[in-house]
Amino acid sequence: QVQLVESGGGLVQAGDSLRLSCAASGRTFSGYAMGWFRQAPGKEREFVGAITWSSGKTYFAGGVKGRFTISRDKAKSMVYLQMNGLKPEDTAVYYCAAAQGANYVTGSHYYSEWYDFWGQGTQVTVSS
Repeated sequence: QVQLVESGGGLVQAGDSLRLSCAASGRTFSGYAMGWFRQAPGKEREFVGAITWSSGKTYFAGGVKGRFTISRDKAKSMVYLQMNGLKPEDTAVYYCAAAQGANYVTGSHYYSEWYDFWGQGTQVTVSS
């Protein structure tokens, strides 16, 4: 059973940085893609970024490109979302997700429906 546990959320000021962690367990993740999504109050869940476990290739939503980075530590089965230059509009619950990679088509990384497993989320609040 795959388990994803996020940590590292909190309350920060605009312009600050924060690193979220996702501890992944339950199987080897070779061939998986790991994604980060977020959901603000009253809004739909949206894609933030993703990384392929094997190659480390990353994908980002336009609104965070250049500010956020994603990395993974294979030995520790950890995925990280480094967030720099945080803005109040980044306030949301951030979720880690894992996709087994089935039925992949170009652009799959951006869609929450493609992911098979989800963490419980961690709150990030950015004050102005």
